[in-house]
Amino acid sequence: MDNRSEVREFLVSRRGKVTPDQVGLAAHGGTRRVPGLRRREVAELAGVSVEYYTQLERGSLRGASESVLDAVARALRLNEDERTHLFDLARAANAGAAVRRRSAARRVRPGIQQILDGQLSPAWVGNGRSDVVATNRLGRALNSPLFDDPVRPVNHARFRFLNPRAVDFYRDWDLAARDIVAVLRAEAGKNPHDQELTGLIGELCTRSEDFCRLWAAHDVRLHRSGIKRLHHPVVGDVDLSYEGLELPSDPGLVLFVYTAEPASSSQQALDLLASWAATPARQEQAEQEQRRS
Repeated sequence: MDNRSEVREFLVSRRGKVTPDQVGLAAHGGTRRVPGLRRREVAELAGVSVEYYTQLERGSLRGASESVLDAVARALRLNEDERTHLFDLARAANAGAAVRRRSAARRVRPGIQQILDGQLSPAWVGNGRSDVVATNRLGRALNSPLFDDPVRPVNHARFRFLNPRAVDFYRDWDLAARDIVAVLRAEAGKNPHDQELTGLIGELCTRSEDFCRLWAAHDVRLHRSGIKRLHHPVVGDVDLSYEGLELPSDPGLVLFVYTAEPASSSQQALDLLASWAATPARQEQAEQEQRRS
C-alpha cells in the first residue's frame, strides 16, 4: 500500500465530509468549489499554517507530532476509529519501507483454542484480514456457509463479496459490506506491508465492483463490538451481540464472542444449532475441515 496516497485520499475524504456550519465557520456566500471545508479552513481550525497542512494533505505525515495530529483530528471531527487510523498512517510513514510488521497469524496457541472450546456461545479468533483463524464448534456451525466454501483460509470479506450464498446469510447486507471494507481499510493503514492483505484487497477490487466502490470511500472501523443479524440455512434468523477482545500475547488477533438475549428466539436458534453441530456427521466434517486448514 502507498502510504502517501493513503494519507492524501483519507484526509481529502474526511475534509469533504465536514461543513462550515458543523465547525462554527460562517459561510461567505457564493458557490464553494470543494465539498466540505477548504484547506485554509482546516489549517485555521488546527492552528497550523496553510502551507504545513497542505504538505500533510499531500501525503507527508513523516515527522508530524502527536499534538499536530490531534489538532488535525479535531479540526476534521474524526471519530475514535478515524483518529486511530490517522495515527496508524503516521506511524507507518515514520517507520518507512525498511520496517516490516509480521503478517497476521494463521494459527492460535493451544491455550487460546482451549478458551474457545470452553465457551458456550459461538466464538472464534480473527485477524485483520478477516480470516477465521480458529473457532469453537458452535462458531463453526454458525459460520457453516463460510466453511462450505472450499477456498482457504475462511475469510469473511471474500465470502461477503464473492460468494453468492452471502446474500442470504447477511440480513444487513449493505451494513455488513461497509463494516468489512472499513475494517480492512483500518488494517491496511496499520499494516501496509502485509502482502497477503494487499493481495486480498487486490483480488476483491478486481472481482467486485461493490467492494471497489466502498474501498474508495476511505471509511475505517475498528472491530470491537456490535450486532449481527444473520439468516442461517439450518436454524433461520439469528440476532447476536458480539464483543471483540484483542489478544495481547498474539498481536493482530482478536477473540470474538457472540451471545443472544436469554430466552429469545435467537437463543432457541443457537440451542438448536448446538444440537445440529453435535451430530456425528457434523463432527466428522468439522474434523476433516480442521485437517484441511
